[in-house]
Amino acid sequence: MTMIDPNLPLIDLHRHLDGSIRLETILELGRKNNLDLPAWDIEGIRPYVQVSVPQPGVLAFFSKFEWMVGVLVTFEDCQRVAYENVADTQNEGLDYVELRFSPWFMAEPHGLDGEGVVEAVVDGVRQAKQDTGMKVNLIGIISRTYGPETAKEELEALLKYRDDFVGIDLAGDEANFPGEMFVDHLKTARDAGWHVTVHAGESSGAESIWQAIQELGAERIGHGVRAIDDHELMQFMKEQRIGLEANLTSNVQTSTVSDYASHPLRKYLESGILATINTDDPGISAIDITYEYEHAALAAGLSNDQIHQAQQNALEIAFLSPTEKKELLENSSQDIQG
Repeated sequence: MTMIDPNLPLIDLHRHLDGSIRLETILELGRKNNLDLPAWDIEGIRPYVQVSVPQPGVLAFFSKFEWMVGVLVTFEDCQRVAYENVADTQNEGLDYVELRFSPWFMAEPHGLDGEGVVEAVVDGVRQAKQDTGMKVNLIGIISRTYGPETAKEELEALLKYRDDFVGIDLAGDEANFPGEMFVDHLKTARDAGWHVTVHAGESSGAESIWQAIQELGAERIGHGVRAIDDHELMQFMKEQRIGLEANLTSNVQTSTVSDYASHPLRKYLESGILATINTDDPGISAIDITYEYEHAALAAGLSNDQIHQAQQNALEIAFLSPTEKKELLENSSQDIQG
């Protein structure tokens, strides 16, 4: 029996475009760009870019990105990967997806211009939306890992294409680059009319989530695993309707939680927090949204009703207008009747 409610749209709100590159594409771009890949066939390259066993931490998990973004030598490569991301979400059966990426993270391996990367990704996504009819929105990431000065440049590059984005995200090394360093950046993003989601409570504690909400203006929290440690915070998130983007398999693979059963998602849903189920980096985690709903959610102890609640929550906290949400819901119902 499927755990996905066919009467509701299937949505992925926390999905990194640069963590979702096809293995075939890695090999093809490796050949095209004369790169020294560690292997030249699918099964050979797989262990270098995909996680099969839990890693000792988030930064160890990040190492799998080396050959994922390492093949992006030209703007054309970035555009291709963006296009394929949209096609893949359609093939996965998603009705709506919010794709996020850090232009600097994609630009860094081969010294590309960050603004050019933004333009390439925006073009690739726009073209794919036209060709597939897929409903997609983009979230720009500013990466803490490069420090506040570079983050300012990254933000400026994203703002040149402000109408092509619905929101901003602060991601990267949470433990060493706390949110306090990025208050001005997020204010600028909010002033530009963007929604705000922040990676918090993954590598740092509940105080990181408080800071993201109170000082950075986060409407949604990415991961938020440590909210469970603070009852007052959970109550606040429920009352203020702060969305939570849970990533079950990713959190097990980064050893943020020890196993699915230890994940707090079930408790979040029980307490009325607007928590959702997402893929994070499906290319690295070697999963898709169906796996998260039908395997990971059950392993995390969610009941059928809670899984449907998480699916309903995703529609509620999506960075969409009320009209767009209504249309998504109506289209899902029509699909069933059709």
